[in-house]
Amino acid sequence: MSIRFAERMKDYEAGIFQVLNEKKDEAEKNGRKIYNLSVGTPDFKPAGHIMDAVIEAASKPENYKYALIDIPELIEAVQTRYQNRYGVILEKDEIMSVYGSQEGIAHICMTLCDPGDVVLVPNPGYPIFGIGPSLAGAEAVTYDLTEENHYLPDLEHMDESLLKRARCMIVSYPLNPVCKAAPDDFYERLVPWAIEHDIVIIHDNAYSDIIYDGRVGKSILRIPDAKKTAVEFYSLSKSFNYTGARVSFLAGNREIVANFKKFRSQIDYGTFLPVQYGAVAALTGPDQMVKDQCAEYQKRRDALCGGLRQIGWPVEDSEGTMFAWAKIPKGYTDDVSFVMELVEKTGVLCTPGSSFGSLGKGYVRFALTMPVDRIREAVGVIEQAGIIRS
Repeated sequence: MSIRFAERMKDYEAGIFQVLNEKKDEAEKNGRKIYNLSVGTPDFKPAGHIMDAVIEAASKPENYKYALIDIPELIEAVQTRYQNRYGVILEKDEIMSVYGSQEGIAHICMTLCDPGDVVLVPNPGYPIFGIGPSLAGAEAVTYDLTEENHYLPDLEHMDESLLKRARCMIVSYPLNPVCKAAPDDFYERLVPWAIEHDIVIIHDNAYSDIIYDGRVGKSILRIPDAKKTAVEFYSLSKSFNYTGARVSFLAGNREIVANFKKFRSQIDYGTFLPVQYGAVAALTGPDQMVKDQCAEYQKRRDALCGGLRQIGWPVEDSEGTMFAWAKIPKGYTDDVSFVMELVEKTGVLCTPGSSFGSLGKGYVRFALTMPVDRIREAVGVIEQAGIIRS
């Protein structure tokens, strides 16, 4: 029997992290000590009060039924978090949960786009930004993020004929993978620009709690009139290390929230109730853990970026996210082959920039997912390998 697969499957290659994991396994079999700085999985533990809330809720048999909806306490917790953290007032019908931001971004274009519509996505950018539109039959068209423009979209010079076809635009700062934050005036320009062009802004706000050097992560919803055109994904994965629980929220324009809720009711029965109670504890609990964790990430950033500069690799400091972004060292021309050589010679594993789009070629991304001493050890191994050429 010959099985025929959908044409869309031609667009999906084996995930880069699967390929890197195979390379890691091969290096370990050869006796190489591995420093895995490729996948952005937090190595911090969730706070005790979060785990306690999950355990307590999981001990009650009635919490094993279909959830169907977000419990009222959860919606109220999101309202509290947004008011205290961002100064944003949200109404209850402006909030819904999703099964992680990745799932939400993968599906939201189903409610916004018809086949042939255009979705503007960043290049470089996280892969799901382009995959989500393709699942909806929309055309993902990239906008360039360049060092010369401070990794911000050039709104003033976008093609007008393209903008007439665009239904929505995905924006994310601090941005994975380039690790840049956006100034306030960017959002102040973006919102009226989007309203003028009838373009929905989908803001991925996964890293506003991991931002460095005194910068303050904010919500796009604080901008006047933002709710007319914008929705925002807010995740508990990185801020609270609630990664495997898969809890994020869509907030903003109530019409978009209502339609997305209707769509997801066709494919989902709600988030496991103990997970919801853990999310309530995260959102309403003390914030000091989040701040302390950000400070620790900054120490790791300093150890990695500063350490690599000391050994002759001119890596800029990350402005935010749990990652660092670096041009490949002098003498190398291909980021994929460099990553493979790096792990073979040093055991240090990072991600090739080309997996994030054509403008990621020639770069690599490091995840700040090891303690400072281990990161310093990894930098020392790179120096000893002699792959940094003066």
